[in-house]
Amino acid sequence: MNKTYQVAGHCFRMCGEQLCKAVEQIVGFRPFECEGGEPLFEFVEGTEAPAMEKVQYTFSYEDVTGTFGRWDNGFLLTLKPEQEEAFHLWTEEGGKTVWLCGNWSVRLYRFALWVGYGLMTLPFDTVAIHSSCIVYKDKAILFLGESGTGKSTHTRLWREHIEGAVLLNDDSPMIRVEDGKVWAYGSPWSGKTPCYKQERYELAGCVRLSQAPYNKIKKLSVLQAYGAIHPSCPPEFAYDSVLYDGVSGFIGKLLSQVPFYHLACLPDAEAARLSCTTVTGVAL
Repeated sequence: MNKTYQVAGHCFRMCGEQLCKAVEQIVGFRPFECEGGEPLFEFVEGTEAPAMEKVQYTFSYEDVTGTFGRWDNGFLLTLKPEQEEAFHLWTEEGGKTVWLCGNWSVRLYRFALWVGYGLMTLPFDTVAIHSSCIVYKDKAILFLGESGTGKSTHTRLWREHIEGAVLLNDDSPMIRVEDGKVWAYGSPWSGKTPCYKQERYELAGCVRLSQAPYNKIKKLSVLQAYGAIHPSCPPEFAYDSVLYDGVSGFIGKLLSQVPFYHLACLPDAEAARLSCTTVTGVAL
């Protein structure tokens, strides 16, 4: 049993009855299912995960401990909940297969698929950016910031107070550099907001948010822009030289094409209008 999906223009195949049935439980994947197309890579049910040779990054969410690093011929991710079996994902250096095995809990394999997709598409200038993405007049704008900064609130204010503004993705849009242009794509991963769109729009700007008792926006220098976007890239990739080179190359292309801003703001309509007018040039 196989199923093919397309995200950010990249086709990939799910192979195996258990895996296909598991992915069917993730509502976000349904809009991205497609027919045909030569897959860039495949997700395949594995049997036994290799041993971790070098731990590069550890993290936690809910009661899950995540470990990312290298085995002797590729990358390995392990997600271990308390009192439960672990789930594993691994790749082979230069290969086109991502293997998965272990505890088939939705909260585990959904995240693992996100990491696996990122590993396989990074060489093609495609990176998941932790952000909330709005679309206005057929252009996309990313709002960046740490969790709790107000990204979702700000894009909600756009939708409430700026006619024609719509949400593309509320957590992990895919950003891809293609032929000298930068595009924002919807993805199957949108955090707590069910917004899963098989759409793409040229990226018009990126805005780093911070909370303040006033509304003020400024354009960032290249160095400041690098500091604004880097924390929103997948943290697992920052501790491996090969992956970090890929992320850095992607960021360099992004910065050469897209303006970056910092918005210190209140959670109000004025802040939304200020960022819209500044980034798009449209007078409201």
